[in-house]
Amino acid sequence: MGAQGAQGILFVERRLRTPDVLGFCGMTPTLETDRLLLRRWRGSDREAFQKINADPRVMEFFPALLTAEETDQAIVRIEKHFEEHGFGLYAAELRATGTMVGYVGLSIPRFHAPFMPAVEIGWRFAFEVWGRGLATEGARAVVDHAFRDLRLPSLVSFTVPGNVRSRRVMEKIGMEHDADGDFEHPGMPVGHALRRHVLYRLHAESHGAEGA
Repeated sequence: MGAQGAQGILFVERRLRTPDVLGFCGMTPTLETDRLLLRRWRGSDREAFQKINADPRVMEFFPALLTAEETDQAIVRIEKHFEEHGFGLYAAELRATGTMVGYVGLSIPRFHAPFMPAVEIGWRFAFEVWGRGLATEGARAVVDHAFRDLRLPSLVSFTVPGNVRSRRVMEKIGMEHDADGDFEHPGMPVGHALRRHVLYRLHAESHGAEGA
């Protein structure tokens, strides 16, 4: 995806009260970029996210497509992560149309690896919006939020070596490949094509956000 700068990023605290919002009520961050609204998940997001996770083009570098039930369970886990940690994977909505087109945000990996503990930045977007720079735009907003508002010291991201598209996004938001940190994903069996992962890092001081 091509890069496009996100201008006028807003950090808004608001209380979600509508019955369409999944999870729990409470103060939750909403991030806005030129084209995206990054927000907590709603019940109406289920169908769109189910389609994304059932698309072989989107899931090329994942071990399997997700069923509708697995996607619904994933949304519940995402919302639980927000409540437990104060941050998570935001549903990404196109501001122009109100269409939910994927996610971008922060999570704590649920597996053991040499680089842990760490906070991961990740994204997944519908194939129909690829090539428009949305992942880069959203990820830049999340990076700013992570370092400016959450005061996290660093972020990681990882994928399989052949996922050039995601690696490009990592590089466009300022992350650097830590070749010494490349690892074998413990969730994949030995010899599996998706077991080997490359690790990228970004530190707050290099981002210019330390002490901001």
